[in-house]
Amino acid sequence: MKRASFEDIDCSVAQTLEQVGEWWTLLIIRDLFRFKNLHRFEEIQADLGIARNILSDRLSRLVEVGIVEKRRYQERPERFEYHLTRKGVDLMPVILTLMAWGDTYGGWDDGPPVVLHHRDCDHDTHAIVAGAHCGEELDPRSLRGRVAEWATTSAGAAPETGDR
Repeated sequence: MKRASFEDIDCSVAQTLEQVGEWWTLLIIRDLFRFKNLHRFEEIQADLGIARNILSDRLSRLVEVGIVEKRRYQERPERFEYHLTRKGVDLMPVILTLMAWGDTYGGWDDGPPVVLHHRDCDHDTHAIVAGAHCGEELDPRSLRGRVAEWATTSAGAAPETGDR
């Protein structure tokens, strides 16, 4: 049986998937970032090769949940550009870490197809996930989940019982 919604699950990953978990959605968001800098329906459609009706549906959903905003650039006929909101821009670490994973496991013989260059330090780079307090790269063995007092145990973490 296919799940229709994750909205009733107390889990941050499930709530993220509720908003961006449909096919094509993360690629549309990727296209709206400045390193792709595509904003018009026709540009995104051409870049992805996505069916127009699916792109329209995904963009409408992204607008509905506040990840993307529409900006009119032409009145007759009425045409819009799509831009990330602050909520959408905050998905950048997700896109970059998915990209880094794909760079490693995508099966590229000659290296990844796109290399990100950090202008501030003038070096090529990739994403890492680091602890907000210590700045050290996070490793699954160094993490432990703890269910918040308000949440149910369906939140994706077992009740804390000490180190595992």
